[in-house]
Amino acid sequence: MGMDLRTVHSDGAPNAIGPYSQAVVAGDIVFCSGQIPLDPATGELVTGDIAALTARVLDNLEAVLTAAGSSLARVVRTNVYLIDMSDFAAFNTAYAARFGDARPARSTIAVAALPRGARIEIDCIAIRG
Repeated sequence: MGMDLRTVHSDGAPNAIGPYSQAVVAGDIVFCSGQIPLDPATGELVTGDIAALTARVLDNLEAVLTAAGSSLARVVRTNVYLIDMSDFAAFNTAYAARFGDARPARSTIAVAALPRGARIEIDCIAIRG
């Protein structure tokens, strides 16, 4: 007997812009697709500094996690993609403020480009409950 997989959708996060789901739940584990700083109401990239962009990305992830029965406090791993590592310090400050005492495992990777010309993308794995 295989594990049941369930896709997750939240209107509080942008619709998937390709052939993928916002997240997939496998048992009690939530696998969130990468989020970029799109405003879910307009579908457009938000503007501002890396702190504002990070906040939007984490808002999007939080909406998906909530729809999946989880939260940022239950995140165990993130992957962060930045197009400019000079944004790292300011990103890190905004990220730490949002996660509080939670310290998920994380990789931060410099990339040449991201969808829609975004400067940041974050995906995560979390536990439900």
